[in-house]
Amino acid sequence: MRGCEKRLANGLKWIGLIIAAMVGAGYASGREIWEFFGHESGLAILIFTVLFIISCQVILKLSYEMKTAHYLPVLKELLGGKMSRIYDVGIFFYLFMTFFVMISGSGATFSTFGVPNFVGIAFIVIFLLAIVPFGMGGIITINRIMSPVLIIGLASVLLYFAWDHHVSFFSNLTKQSNWASSIPFTSLNILPLVAILGAIGKEIKSKKEIYIASIGSGLILGGTSFLYNTNLIHVADQLIIYEMPLFAVLHGYPMILFVLMSVLLWFAIYTTAMTNIFSLLSRLRETIKLKDIQLSIIIIIFALPFTFFGFRNLISYLYPLYGVINLYILAAILIYPILKRADIRNI
Repeated sequence: MRGCEKRLANGLKWIGLIIAAMVGAGYASGREIWEFFGHESGLAILIFTVLFIISCQVILKLSYEMKTAHYLPVLKELLGGKMSRIYDVGIFFYLFMTFFVMISGSGATFSTFGVPNFVGIAFIVIFLLAIVPFGMGGIITINRIMSPVLIIGLASVLLYFAWDHHVSFFSNLTKQSNWASSIPFTSLNILPLVAILGAIGKEIKSKKEIYIASIGSGLILGGTSFLYNTNLIHVADQLIIYEMPLFAVLHGYPMILFVLMSVLLWFAIYTTAMTNIFSLLSRLRETIKLKDIQLSIIIIIFALPFTFFGFRNLISYLYPLYGVINLYILAAILIYPILKRADIRNI
């Protein structure tokens, strides 16, 4: 029984890490969901959930078997030598891109309250530099606390909004023309999965942890995405006004709820930026012989100029672009178990 409880606890720990990597500024604010889904997307979200569970399972299993400390060995196994070198650069720039998008998201969150953008940017930079010396242990500890709070808080607000506005979840089920958007949305989120999960292979103790983590995180994210998207459809005519669609959902509610959700949104941004900088450090520390804190300062200095392009613009242009670029690696992940089984059976 004790072994079972240990595996469950570890599986939940990895769920927290996956959710922290996924639920950043783009997702938690609703901007990423609205960019890909919207009307007639129920089937798209279901397909995304299935693809996400399969992808998590493949990546985690590879990481576990190879006992990896960073993502490059997983990438080589999935793509081979030449393509892995190309996607190694792609993953690095994706992590860097989402890192400065998160920093920009912190500025956008602060500016909602009339606080200058640069204050929000400085605030998250200070907290990022504070966590770096604690390494992976510090990140896991924060994720273990914040990920459940984040998902429960977000789901509670969305459920209350749906109840208060009599939102129908299952209208127009026969109209699902946007199903294909599930592919670029999944592929967009594949790179952080490879980057984050490829760095924890040596920490995974059993295959049961893998099943708990992949199925649990997939169902949580799929359910939350469906709930979020349905609510955003209900306020679709107001979304043009808000840089962060979440605030359209909160419009008209007491200020305390607005502040509370803004705090949760900021923590979503922070945990994603945190996991991203950890992944960047795990990749760089083998080639650049500097202390983690020094490397972190260099990364932040290079990221800061990009944070002033505007949160909405960064999401609107960069995320769909990477969603298309990543289609190849998504296909490689999905067919990997089939090719592996065929190789074992000498087909």
